[in-house]
Amino acid sequence: MAELAALEDPKARKVNEKHGDDHGVNLSKLRALAKQLKTQQELAQQLWATGDSAARLLATLICRPKAFERDELDAMLREARTPKVHDWLVNYVVKKSPHAEELRLAWTSDPDPVVASAGWALTTERVAKKPDGLDLDGLLDVIEAEMKDAPDRLQWAMNSCLAQIGIDHAEHRARALDIGERLEVLKDYPTPPNCTSPFAPIWINEMVRRKS
Repeated sequence: MAELAALEDPKARKVNEKHGDDHGVNLSKLRALAKQLKTQQELAQQLWATGDSAARLLATLICRPKAFERDELDAMLREARTPKVHDWLVNYVVKKSPHAEELRLAWTSDPDPVVASAGWALTTERVAKKPDGLDLDGLLDVIEAEMKDAPDRLQWAMNSCLAQIGIDHAEHRARALDIGERLEVLKDYPTPPNCTSPFAPIWINEMVRRKS
């Protein structure tokens, strides 16, 4: 905790707070610290228990994802209220867990939109890597009906899933593009130069172009 406190940078905190995060640690330095510590499951659990965002980010980098029980991961996700901690927990821990599919199904229908967004993030991963058994038409039905009015984090996750379906599955591409065009979600999102817009039709077309 003392090492993490020493890495605190007020400028970084100011930038992070604009995105809803409450830490000021440079993430490259945090990763370097994780590299030194290597995998330490017990320490990861102790760091998570502090409730400190920087400590929790570090915990996701040094834990053993397969060591967590299903209910433990569910409780951790519900405690991870800042966007960066939430994202790292889903991407670095839950996606590598044997409980990922069970949690995906449970979270997607959760009434808490932040929890539901994690379910959609796991669904996007499956669309890209293990689409067999997924009802892609059914997913597009839900996105078409609910994405426009979904809260920010959930909307972002659903939009990512829409784009992934359009990018990876040519037979659903026309419908995914049509949904994106009609709903106009993230159409005006400020996108830095040399970055791809998160507006699904632009995102889909750009990624398909790169693949070909």
